[in-house]
Amino acid sequence: MADQRREHGQGDRNTADQRRHERDGGSAALAPGGPAGASDEPVATSGRQAQLQHTGLRSGWTTGACATAATTAAYTALLGGDFPDTVTITLPRGQQPAFALAAEESGPGWAMAAVVKDAGDDPDVTHGALVRARVRALPPGSGVVFRAGPGVGTVTRAGLPLPVGEPAINPVPRQMMREHVAAVAERLGGSGDVEIEVSVDHGEEIARSTWNPRLGILGGLSILGTTGIVVPYSCSAWIDSIRRGVDVARAAGRRHVAGCTGSTSEKVAVAEHALPEDALLDMGDFAGAVLKYLRRYPVDRLTIAGGFAKLSKLAAGHLDLHSSRSQVDKGFLAELARTGGADEELAAAVATANTGLETVQLCAARGVPLGDLVAEAAREQALGVLRGAPVAVDVICIDRAGTIVGRALPRGPREG
Repeated sequence: MADQRREHGQGDRNTADQRRHERDGGSAALAPGGPAGASDEPVATSGRQAQLQHTGLRSGWTTGACATAATTAAYTALLGGDFPDTVTITLPRGQQPAFALAAEESGPGWAMAAVVKDAGDDPDVTHGALVRARVRALPPGSGVVFRAGPGVGTVTRAGLPLPVGEPAINPVPRQMMREHVAAVAERLGGSGDVEIEVSVDHGEEIARSTWNPRLGILGGLSILGTTGIVVPYSCSAWIDSIRRGVDVARAAGRRHVAGCTGSTSEKVAVAEHALPEDALLDMGDFAGAVLKYLRRYPVDRLTIAGGFAKLSKLAAGHLDLHSSRSQVDKGFLAELARTGGADEELAAAVATANTGLETVQLCAARGVPLGDLVAEAAREQALGVLRGAPVAVDVICIDRAGTIVGRALPRGPREG
């Protein structure tokens, strides 16, 4: 294959991205009517989907979705010789957005494609970043190998969902890329054995505005995403959508609702309690908004489900769980660990751990139920905000994979 290179105009890209977001029915905040072959999505009337639509904000794509699109286009060109004009991928929940290519280049045994990340109406520091994937053919049996290119970080500390030394390409984006490589290989007759090098233009500079350096992810950004979709962030719109979710649940006669920090915790809540869609509140970072509204308009039972780190903030008394407004307090976790039987050596390790996940792992290895202790403390904070409203509260803490690492059984109400 002769070397070839093409760069596309920024203005054309932005226009195309805007049209795709306005048309794609796969994202809750986008108008129905997606790219060719996609079906219109009906307007939701309850649950998480309705909350997303209610905000009126435009969703965007994660770096993981962009890297998957770029990988798919590059591998298609590597096997077929031509880059697609647009590349359509399938997200974990089945949506099928199409991406225009911002750049493409190829040579003997390799191809590179790039996509501009559009974060929609979310104030994401990676909005507008150019995400590149360079795909190189490997010998049969090699599998899929991931590399960090310029602007993508490398993990240097324990406690993250990837081993030390690995490129900061998170598990779900890796799985998405593997699946799309396999699909292209099956369609075009390839082996599926490739090296994928993901890079982000100016990623190292952008990463200085993130938590990556503090977490020990050095050299650039992380390639992230569990659903492929960036949910737009707006305090007032999101809090209003939570209230409408409670209203819908009460009108439907639901006596048990779940406030979840994200899609993974929502799945766990449904699996644990068999809750219908209109009993699910997309709480996000706004634990306080859920609790204060239920104080005025109660239901019999509230399940709070979320990631351990976020719920450790609630346990410490924070009602806004966003990373820019509250942090995981390792000293607080160390004190909790002591109440669960941790000795001073373990407590000191918890206080200096890299991430919330690492604190759970450290304590679990020593038989200290830190996850349960955090869940119980979060439940007590929630009951305090409810101020005696007739709502029983239970709490489920999960890790990134959706495994339950702590829980507190229903309790309440109590006077505050």
